[in-house]
Amino acid sequence: MESTNQKININLKNNIELFIKREDFLHPIISGNKYRKLKYNLEQANKLNYNTLLTFGGAFSNHILAVAGAGIEYGFQTIGVIRGEELENKITENPTLLKAYELGMKFYFISRTLYRDKENKALIEQLKEKFGDFYLIPEGGTNELAIKGCEEILTASDKSYFTHVVGAVGTGGTISGIINSSTEKQQIIGFSSLKGAFLSDVIRNFVNKTNWTVNDHYHFGGYGKINEALVSFLNSFYQETKIPLDPVYTGKMVFGVMDLINQDYFLPNSKILMIHTGGLQGIKGMNFALKNKNKELIQYDEN
Repeated sequence: MESTNQKININLKNNIELFIKREDFLHPIISGNKYRKLKYNLEQANKLNYNTLLTFGGAFSNHILAVAGAGIEYGFQTIGVIRGEELENKITENPTLLKAYELGMKFYFISRTLYRDKENKALIEQLKEKFGDFYLIPEGGTNELAIKGCEEILTASDKSYFTHVVGAVGTGGTISGIINSSTEKQQIIGFSSLKGAFLSDVIRNFVNKTNWTVNDHYHFGGYGKINEALVSFLNSFYQETKIPLDPVYTGKMVFGVMDLINQDYFLPNSKILMIHTGGLQGIKGMNFALKNKNKELIQYDEN
C-alpha cells in the first residue's frame, strides 16, 4: 500500500486548500509514522544480527502494536515492556495488547514508578539478564534512525506545492523528520498531544531549521484525554469526508487546524498538508472506555 494526498472537500475560508496525507494507508498493522520510524531500525537490527526487538509502551500504544507486527513480518521475536503491573491480568480486555499478543509479542509488566526509569542503564541490564540480548527501540520509536525514516514522508511535489505542513506530536520524532526534509519557505506546525510546553526543546535536539512551531493548545487535557467536543468533531469530519481520525494524535491535530482556519490564523490562499499518522487501532480501546461511560462513540470503518 502507498501513502496518498487526499483533498478535504469542505468549504474553507480565504480560498485555503486543505489536504491530508494518508500515511495510515502504508500498512494495516505497522501504521503510519510507525512504519517510517521502524524502517531503518529494522535494517540496523538485521545488520547487527539481532533476532529480538524490545521496546516500551502503554496499554493502548500504537508503537507496541507496530513492533509486534514488524516482528511477524520481518522475522523478529518481540518483547514489550508495558507500563502498569495491573494490566498483566487484563490482556483480553485490551484490544491493543491482545492483538500484539496474538502477533507473538511477549510482555513484561512493570510499575509506573519503575517505568519512569525506562532509560536507566541498570534497568536495561536487568532486562538483558531476563530476556537475553536484544535490539532496543525506545518508547514511541523515536531515535536518529526513526527521524531518518520520517524524513521520507514529504515528496518532492509536497515540498514545492504546500505552504504549510502540519502533524501531531508525541515524542517529536515524526515532526523532526518532516522539518528536516521541508523547504525553508514552508511553515511546519506540530500539534502537541501532550500537556506541557516541553516538546520544542526535544525537537531542537533533532533539527537545525527554524521554520517550525509547536502548538500546545489542542491537547484536550493531555495524552489520551478526550472530551465530547472532540468526539463530536471526529464523527462530523468522518461523515463529511469518510476519513477516520484517531482521537489521541491526528484527530486533535485536525481539530486544531480547522479551528485555526476559522480564526484566520492562515493567510489567504494557503495550501496546507496535514499528516495522517495512522493509529486507528486506538479507536477501539477508546470506544471501550466511552461505552462504559455511556458516551458517544467514535465512528469508523473497522474493515
